[in-house]
Amino acid sequence: MALPLAQTEGRRIRVRGLVQGVGFRPHVWRLARDAGLAGLVRNDGEGVEIEAWGEAAALAGFLEALRTEAPPLARVDAVEAEALAGRTPAGGFSIAESGQGAVHTGIVPDAATCQACLAEVLDPADRRHGYAFTNCTHCGPRLSIVREIPYDRATTSMSVFEMCPACRREYEDPADRRFHAQPNACPDCGPRLWLETEEGRQAVADPLAEAARLIREGGIVAVKGIGGFHLACDALNAEAVAALRARKRRYGKPFAVMARDLAMVRRFARVSDAEAELLESPAAPIVLLRAAGEALAEGVAPGQDSLGVMLPYTPLHHLLLRAVGGPIVLTSGNRSDEPQATGNAEARARLAGIAGAWLMHDRAIVNRLDDSVIRLDAPGPSVLRRARGMAPAPLNLAAPFKEAPRVLALGGELKATFCLLRQGQAVVSQHIGDLEEVATHADYRAMLALYRQIYDFDPEVIAVDKHPDYLSTQWGAALAEETGARLVTVQHHHAHLAACLAEHGLAPGEEQALGLILDGLGFGADGTIWGGEFLAGGYAGFERLGHFLPVAMPGGARASREPWRNTYAHLRAAGMTGRAQAAGLAGRPLETLDRMIAQGLNAPPASSAGRLFDAVAGALGLCRDGQSHEAQAAMELEALARPWMAEQTAYPVALLSEERLVLGWAPLWTALLDDLDRNEMAGRIAARFHLGLVDALARAAATLAGAQGLRRIVLSGGVMQNQLLLEGLSRELGSAGYEVLSHRRVPANDGGLSLGQAVIAALR
Repeated sequence: MALPLAQTEGRRIRVRGLVQGVGFRPHVWRLARDAGLAGLVRNDGEGVEIEAWGEAAALAGFLEALRTEAPPLARVDAVEAEALAGRTPAGGFSIAESGQGAVHTGIVPDAATCQACLAEVLDPADRRHGYAFTNCTHCGPRLSIVREIPYDRATTSMSVFEMCPACRREYEDPADRRFHAQPNACPDCGPRLWLETEEGRQAVADPLAEAARLIREGGIVAVKGIGGFHLACDALNAEAVAALRARKRRYGKPFAVMARDLAMVRRFARVSDAEAELLESPAAPIVLLRAAGEALAEGVAPGQDSLGVMLPYTPLHHLLLRAVGGPIVLTSGNRSDEPQATGNAEARARLAGIAGAWLMHDRAIVNRLDDSVIRLDAPGPSVLRRARGMAPAPLNLAAPFKEAPRVLALGGELKATFCLLRQGQAVVSQHIGDLEEVATHADYRAMLALYRQIYDFDPEVIAVDKHPDYLSTQWGAALAEETGARLVTVQHHHAHLAACLAEHGLAPGEEQALGLILDGLGFGADGTIWGGEFLAGGYAGFERLGHFLPVAMPGGARASREPWRNTYAHLRAAGMTGRAQAAGLAGRPLETLDRMIAQGLNAPPASSAGRLFDAVAGALGLCRDGQSHEAQAAMELEALARPWMAEQTAYPVALLSEERLVLGWAPLWTALLDDLDRNEMAGRIAARFHLGLVDALARAAATLAGAQGLRRIVLSGGVMQNQLLLEGLSRELGSAGYEVLSHRRVPANDGGLSLGQAVIAALR
C-alpha cells in the first residue's frame, strides 16, 4: 500500500534586526535548501522577508534555525511567521531582488577584515594578493559608505565601480561568501591607492611600501582609512611623535597606537584574554591597556600609565603595518578639536603643514567615523567612545517602548551624539565631537539629516538638554518648530541616569534606582550648576537626595581649563586660604579671585565632581596652569594614584545633613595639606584622595538608597570613567548587597546623554 504524500504548508516570515549587508539572504537560502523548502527570500525596508513552503516539521526546523543561527555580523531581533495561502511554487528556493517599503531595519556597523579575506590578501597566489580593499559579507565598510537603505551597491559609494566578470560571478553566487557583498571589488575593478606629496601625485609602483618607508624614516603620512583620514608616524620615534604633536596642536592628549598583531602589542602592553578578544572583535576598537615591557616614544601618552591600542581593521592597515615593521601612532586626521577629514581635497587642504605625504584612494567616505574606544574594567567592558564598528547598531529597549512615539534626542554640547527612538529600539549615532567647534556643529547637522533620510525618520517628539545655551538645545528647538514635533527638555543628570537604565533593558515601572551621577558640569533643575549628584528615580522623574558641596568656579569657563582656580576656590570654601602656599598658589592673583567670589562676578557655584578632581590635581602640581584637553588633570591624577592604591589611609569626607545630604571637603583638605607640608609622595596623596572619595560616596549612596528602600544603584557621568572610582564603588556597593549598574553599551560621559533623553521624552 502506498504511503500518503506529506502535506505542504506555506509561511510568510519576517526577520528583523541587523540582517542586511551581512550575508543573511544566502544564509536563509542554504537553510531553506537543506530543509527541502520552496519559496524566496528578499530584503526590504523592514528587514528580511521570506516566503517558504514545505512540510510542517521542516518549516518548524527552519524557523528554529532562523532564530538560533546567523552569519557573523548579523543580529536577529525577531522572527515572526504567519500562514501563507497558495500553491507551492516551482523551482525550489531563490533569492529575490530587494523590495521597498517603510524603513525599519538597521545599518550594520563597519567590520574589521575577516580571517578569510586577510588570508587572500596575504596569499601570493590569490587574485586579491596585496589588495587594500578586499572584503566580503563578513567584513568591510558598511555605515561609512551607505547613503540610504535598502543597503544595495547602488546606494553606496561603491556604485561608481563596475564589477568585473570575476567579481560579478562571486556577487551573484548564493554559495559564495561574497554573494551580494555590496563593496565587493578586486584590483581589476575596484578602488585604487596612490601616494601624494605636497608636490602632487607620485608615480610609485607600490604606494603602501613607499608610505611605510616614509614612516620608518621619521615622516608623517596622512592615511585615508574607512571612516576618515588618520595621521601616522613611527610610535618608537620620539622626534616624529613630537613633530606630530606640534603640527597637530595636540599637546597633551594621548595618541592611539596601531600594532601589527597581538604579539607586537604584548611587547609594550599587558593584554588579558578578554582584552585580546576585544582587540580582535569585528568592531576592532581602540582598547586601553596598561603599559608594560618595551617603551614607546615618550610623547605617545604623556602622564599616563595606559595606552590606547588597536589592531589593523582593513586590508590597507594590515599591509601598511607589515611594511612598517613596528607600531605606529594612528591619530585622527585633523588639527586639534576639528572633525576628522574625510574627502581627498579636504585632506590635502586641512592636513597641509602636518603631513608630508598622503596615502589616498578613490572610494568616497560618505559618513565620518572616529575609532571606538573601550576599556576592560572589573565590572566588564566600558565603552568610552562609540563610533566605528559599533554605531549605528540599534539598542533594543524594554518591550513597553515599542508603543512609544518617534523621538529624536539631540544630546549635549560635548561628545555630541543624537538618538532616534522608534519601534522599541534606540539608534544612537556615532560620536561626532564638541559642538563648540564650528565645523563639528556643521558635521552634526549634516549627519542628523543623513540619519533621518536613511531611516525615513520624522520625529513626533524632540528631546534636548535643559541648558538653554547648548547649540544642540537651540537646534532642537528650531527643528521642533519646523517639523511640528513636541519639544521636551531633559535635565542633564537625569538623562545620564536614564541612559544607564535603558541600556540595561529595564522597563518603565521596574527601573527605580539611586543614581550616583558624577561629571563636570550640567544645568541643574534649580538653575544652578550641578555635577556631583545623588538622584532617586527612573524614567518618569527624579528627586535630588544629595550632592557635593557647591564651590565657586572663579572665572567661569576658565576654571574648567585652569585647575589652580579650583584649588583656591576649594581652600576658600573650606576656610583654609591661609594655607594657599602649601597648595602651590604663591604669587597667584588670589585677591582678585576673592573679590569675584564675594561679589558673585563670573564665579558661579557648582557641585561639580570634575572641578574637585581639578582642585586636587592642581594642589599636586598637575596641569596647574592649564589643561590641553578635557579631563587631562583628572586622568593624570588617576595614573599617579594607581600604583599606591594598596595604601591603607583614606582622606576623610564630611557627610553633612542639611535639606539634603551634602558631601563637604574641609576634612579632606586638612589631611591633604598636612601631607603636602610633610612632603608626602604625590602618588600616595593621589591614592588617599581616591580612596577617601570611594569610601564617602559608597557610604552616602548606601545611606540614601537604604532610606528610600532602593536596592539598585546606577553609576554614570563622565567622572565615572575614572577606573579607580568605578571599580572601587562597584566593589564596595556590590559587597554591601546592592545591584550596581554601570555603562556597557554607551559611554558614561555625554556621549550617552541622547539615549537617556530619548527614553525620558518617550514616556513623558
